[in-house]
Amino acid sequence: MFRLIRRALGRLAYRIAHRLRVWYWRLRKPTVNGCTVIARNNADEVLLVRPSYGGSQWQFPGGGRGRGEDPLEAARREFAEETGLTLHHARSLGPQRREFHGATNVFHIVIGEADGWPRVDGCEIVEAGWFARRQLPAGRKATIDDCLRVARI
Repeated sequence: MFRLIRRALGRLAYRIAHRLRVWYWRLRKPTVNGCTVIARNNADEVLLVRPSYGGSQWQFPGGGRGRGEDPLEAARREFAEETGLTLHHARSLGPQRREFHGATNVFHIVIGEADGWPRVDGCEIVEAGWFARRQLPAGRKATIDDCLRVARI
């Protein structure tokens, strides 16, 4: 019972923090550095996660990159935090730049390999799974396909 309450409170905290972050971005218009990880397995499926905040839509794992942090190290760290898996043979395709809620989002697309079934914390990430490219979740298919095209996958 306590675990369910803790997860529910954790999800609420992430939603509140995300709303505050978006408000800050719109007000200050900072440059935000991050990474997006496209991981494939032996079956040529891609790993997607569904966060508890920001619309809760399926997306690639990833997140913020610390000041001076190497993009590949940030990608490995975020991937492990969100999925419980290890990213192998990671390589960066370089930075991409997009406006996002008023902020300039500079993110590295990192591709690599992973195996196993992801384990999510139930707070930040509520669901994760491997998807064949022809069976991507509805609603985000175009955005996911755009990233896969950039990665030439």
